[in-house]
Amino acid sequence: MDSSKKLGVIFVVISALTFSTAGLFSKGVAAAPWDIIFWRGVFSAGFTLCWICHRQRLRENFLLMGISGLSVAVIGALGTSAFIAAFKLTSIANVSLIYAVVPLLAGVFAWVWMGERMTRHVVCGAVLALGGVAIIVSGSLGRASFRGDMLAFCMALALALMMVIYRKYPSTPGAGPSALSSLLLVPCAMLWGDPFSIPLHEILILSGFGLVFAVASVTLVEGAKHIPSGQAALLSTLEVPVAPILAFLVLSEVPGSRTVFGGALVLVAVLLSLRENK
Repeated sequence: MDSSKKLGVIFVVISALTFSTAGLFSKGVAAAPWDIIFWRGVFSAGFTLCWICHRQRLRENFLLMGISGLSVAVIGALGTSAFIAAFKLTSIANVSLIYAVVPLLAGVFAWVWMGERMTRHVVCGAVLALGGVAIIVSGSLGRASFRGDMLAFCMALALALMMVIYRKYPSTPGAGPSALSSLLLVPCAMLWGDPFSIPLHEILILSGFGLVFAVASVTLVEGAKHIPSGQAALLSTLEVPVAPILAFLVLSEVPGSRTVFGGALVLVAVLLSLRENK
């Protein structure tokens, strides 16, 4: 594995580990989804803008983001709104495991759009990850949590498409579209939510959510530029076994046997994706 690919792997792994805390922030406050989206968006955009200004790349990240950057911002905004709402409707474990379908979607998108070959190891890993998701989602059929599962799937769809866009147009900046996606949701959250009514301590918690989201978003898109879309998406599912563990330790959310088995399958899939074809 060359240095560029190693860098890509490191960035995506960092993103996955930080992203795994999203459920804790969403369920750790009593605020409604749109209120969470508002404060997460404000702080995430603020932290990202500070980073952009520090790097002196304001023009590069915004004025030169192009159609691909605008597309990422819009898709990211739609995916984020679905993602936050999903945590309020279903378990952290379910959301995390459904997220594991991203490799399959990204691989298919890249194959159809770019003709990018899916390696044997990535294909096998994607099938295993999808199998883990199927085990978990089957338990939500006919229940209220099914709606949350479907919203989580929408997030997976959006993230897979974003990864392929960055792979197709690697010059697209990562920080600018990430900040813009957060800002696009602010007026919607003010219209459909009541963000200024939540207590100060929850706003402080959501400021941490904004920082974590900013770090996860930037490292993900930067990493996706250096490795194939399918592998980037599969590596990002490292959050799948981590998120339920954090949910148990912090929120006492006990994962069922299906969650444990599905998470094990996804972890095997991630390790399999790191192997190089001979």
